[in-house]
Amino acid sequence: MTSDGPVHSDNAPSAVGAYPHAHRVGNLIFVSGIGPRQAGSNEIPGGPIRDAAGNPTDYDIRAQTRAVIENIKAILEDAGSSLENVVDCLSFLVDMDRDFAGYNEVYAEYFSDIQCARTTVAIRALPTPIAVELKVVARC
Repeated sequence: MTSDGPVHSDNAPSAVGAYPHAHRVGNLIFVSGIGPRQAGSNEIPGGPIRDAAGNPTDYDIRAQTRAVIENIKAILEDAGSSLENVVDCLSFLVDMDRDFAGYNEVYAEYFSDIQCARTTVAIRALPTPIAVELKVVARC
């Protein structure tokens, strides 16, 4: 893909709103906030943060973080880029105290050599019962 415009990937979870997986402008790809849900099934690796009744569950932040990054990797590859071209990452955690160490451990497996800029923020909730979401900007 070489033209500007929306990027849709069959290898990433469907959007939960009216937006594409990413948008390409010039030599940059702006990836929408992506969570760990799996393409096709919407399964959440590591389990959801709450059950259908809203009760907290014991989820695995490492599995969720790995799935998020793999989803972003798939979107970037479908857009003609790669994780190695990420220049900025904005990370959202719903429980910074509980999850930062595990998230940071998995993040480092993928991004230690890339050394992109990063911001990590704690938020109250995400649109689906997930613990982590990442939004990145990458070069083409």
